[in-house]
Amino acid sequence: MRVGILSLVHESNTFAVTPTTIDLFQRDGLFTGEAVREEFAGGLHQITGFMDGLDETGIEAVPVFYASTSPSGTITRSTCDELIERMFAALDEAGPLDGFLVSPHGANAGEGDDYRDLDGFWLTKLRDHVGPDVPIICVIDPHANLSERMVDTCDVTIAYRSNPHLDQRERGLEAASLIVRTLRGEIRPVQRASFPTFGINIERQGTTLWPCLPLYELANEQLARPGVLSNSIVLGFPYSDVEEMGSSAVVVTDNDPQLAQQLADELTAYMLTHRADFVGEYIDEVEAVRQAVATDGPVCLLDMGDNVGGGSAADSTLIAHEIHRRADTTGFVCLFDPASQDLARAAGHGTRITLAMGGKTDDRHGTPLKTEVIVKSLHNGNFEESEIRHGGYIHFEMGATAVVETGTGLTISLTSQRIVPVSLGVVTSIGLDPADFQILVAKGVHAPVAAFEPVCTKLIRVNTSGATAADMRTFDYTYRRRPMYPFEELEG
Repeated sequence: MRVGILSLVHESNTFAVTPTTIDLFQRDGLFTGEAVREEFAGGLHQITGFMDGLDETGIEAVPVFYASTSPSGTITRSTCDELIERMFAALDEAGPLDGFLVSPHGANAGEGDDYRDLDGFWLTKLRDHVGPDVPIICVIDPHANLSERMVDTCDVTIAYRSNPHLDQRERGLEAASLIVRTLRGEIRPVQRASFPTFGINIERQGTTLWPCLPLYELANEQLARPGVLSNSIVLGFPYSDVEEMGSSAVVVTDNDPQLAQQLADELTAYMLTHRADFVGEYIDEVEAVRQAVATDGPVCLLDMGDNVGGGSAADSTLIAHEIHRRADTTGFVCLFDPASQDLARAAGHGTRITLAMGGKTDDRHGTPLKTEVIVKSLHNGNFEESEIRHGGYIHFEMGATAVVETGTGLTISLTSQRIVPVSLGVVTSIGLDPADFQILVAKGVHAPVAAFEPVCTKLIRVNTSGATAADMRTFDYTYRRRPMYPFEELEG
């Protein structure tokens, strides 16, 4: 038997000003056929889990299509058209397939009504293409906005169980095991989902922390029930203005739809009963820096408003301005600023130069930090990660990178590509030691934790403004459901 592997992964922040175009997919990862296998062989991603799990059983893994790029703005309509065309052309070339392991992100959002739920669109197209009897098993990011279309078109939907995402290969292996058992006739998986009008604040989405931890403990208890094959908590992605935005749950049973619905409803009932716990707490940059300076370091400040993994600009200067203003500590921050990087590189190592750094993508992430700096080092920005880290990737590219220092204790890494700080390589690959800084700024919420927690005495989540501001109530939605907590109160 032959099982096809398809993936289209993008976390689409519809509030970000930079659209997502086909050239970004081509830059970061657009593969067909055996090139998919070559990219993920020996890795930590769910695609690796798909292939390894099938290989162990003797069923042929047939990589068909993979496309991904870093989180950013809405995917343009022409890009959606081209991605779908390429996907199904590759599918036609793959030959007969007995089943599918698929990996959408779950928060792919494109231009236009038909593409706003892009994952639901391409999964429905796939189901129509292969017919009702071919099993399709799906692995999604828990930062999905799960739609009924996505659930209806797949036999199984599995979300990663950890945030930061450290279990992606494990979930890929789980999916492979279930499709093998399905193809062999050992199980008949059915799934049901529950969609409360409720969203979990991004600051409260740590799966090993309160208030999410008891919810995951309940989910783990359900897995011990006879007939339960899988269950998933879908945390949701508040930065996509789509109808399905919000948190949800899905349960898969062995041919028992009533039990699947009952248990999915049980998980979302817990969410609603404890909904006030999921709203979040907020510390601004002034208070966060004050606390960091008063604590034995290094302290990691998680810049929630400039969460690169959520599609933000990667050039917020709000925390950098506060460290620079105080001039009484040492700090590190990474800023996406190709223009300043170019100027520093042209000036050369050891040169003093005045730069206006960061704050250039839009007007929500602070003004440029203009000051004299010394160019300390220049790098190509490429590095590898050997540990399990959020996202499951092992190859990283920051693009050409310049490291500069201000006279106020601030070290700034100027990159020419946006980088999600899931690896400590954003610091160590450019010749810096985290222990040399009192404050390390990581532009994320939960994704950087696995990398930065081992080298920091404390992590503080900072409520900065921006395209990924922690409080979802500050965004102006057109398509979300109403009433919906925490935007509106719910009865009961």
